[in-house]
Amino acid sequence: MSEQLSASITERLGATGTANALELRGVSKFFGALAAIEDISMTVRPGERRAVLGSNGAGKTTLFNCVTGDFPSSSGSIRFFGEDITAFPPHERIRRGLRRTYQISLLFTGLSVRDNVYLACTGVSRSRFSFLRPRRDDSLMASADNLVHVVHLDDARDTIVSELSYGQQRQLEIAMALAGAPRFILFDEPAAGLSPTERSELIEILLGLPGHMGFIIIEHDMDVALRVAQSVTMMHNGRVFKEGNPAEIEDDPEVQALYLGDGHG
Repeated sequence: MSEQLSASITERLGATGTANALELRGVSKFFGALAAIEDISMTVRPGERRAVLGSNGAGKTTLFNCVTGDFPSSSGSIRFFGEDITAFPPHERIRRGLRRTYQISLLFTGLSVRDNVYLACTGVSRSRFSFLRPRRDDSLMASADNLVHVVHLDDARDTIVSELSYGQQRQLEIAMALAGAPRFILFDEPAAGLSPTERSELIEILLGLPGHMGFIIIEHDMDVALRVAQSVTMMHNGRVFKEGNPAEIEDDPEVQALYLGDGHG
């Protein structure tokens, strides 16, 4: 991780005090009579890396959507670094330093890697409404180049996104999520569809993030999730089923029976 990005994140974190990064208390989301998630309570410390695991339909992505404000929660409260953001729209949560990636790529495929990251940096900056062409010494362009380096895409900086491999596109999404030195990131299945080599690259990128940058990762690939996480929350049928460190979760007989299966080594 570059000194520039680390210093920017450290400066922002310095103002957060000792509050937890994320606190969910009794969060539920109903679609009619269907409870997608129910009575979810979770506390994530600043700098903590947590995996949220569970089978399809467990409620993981709905949980993310409630945290980001894409779905308003039906009940409960959400606090971000001590501030109640339960009623905030998504853009206000972004302004406070919350970011996420999505299962489906949301990229400008006709633009270059650098231009995609530059637009992400511009979107969370004070000059986001400016229509001026960036100068050579534009600080946001320098930030974009820095983030391209962080996610190991230097050689593809000027490549049009549609020409990237799928794995490179996922790396680009991480760079865009890092725009503006966020305080916390939600990664929604970043390893989905990646080759073993690309998964190794992803693990290296995630482990290389500054130690004070926390994140939650939803991931079906247990090897990726347990490599990058310090703590794990297992979900089942929209509720928290188990919590523990990676070793405890991996060795838990109920987790193995429910999720990992007999073939997990």
